[in-house]
Amino acid sequence: MNDEKPRSAIVKCLCSFGPAFAGLAHLVRTQVNFRVHLLAVVVVVAAGFYFQITTPEWLAVILSFALVLGAEAMNTGLEFLADAVHPEQHPLVGKAKDCAAAAVLICALASVAVAAMIFGPRLMALFSQ
Repeated sequence: MNDEKPRSAIVKCLCSFGPAFAGLAHLVRTQVNFRVHLLAVVVVVAAGFYFQITTPEWLAVILSFALVLGAEAMNTGLEFLADAVHPEQHPLVGKAKDCAAAAVLICALASVAVAAMIFGPRLMALFSQ
């Protein structure tokens, strides 16, 4: 007979976040590009507070950095999986990795455009005083 108490749904739900936090910690510890993106997030958030951006602008900023960080995480995951499945170089694996990297680039460029639209006029006004 099993004397172990059944875990509640809430505990099970909270425990399911463990692998996600482990993955996030691994990204921060080992992936230079992820850390660069995190630095950009810190700079943009600080600028957002400094310039007192509006709620819709915060929404755009948060969605932008979530998109970039998420794309970077997916890119890293795909690279790990591709290397595990086919450790030696293969043209199709290379193309898959290139496409995943392109997805990060597309997200990052879109985020730069969002930042330019939100902060560009404020920076121009600040420096034209």
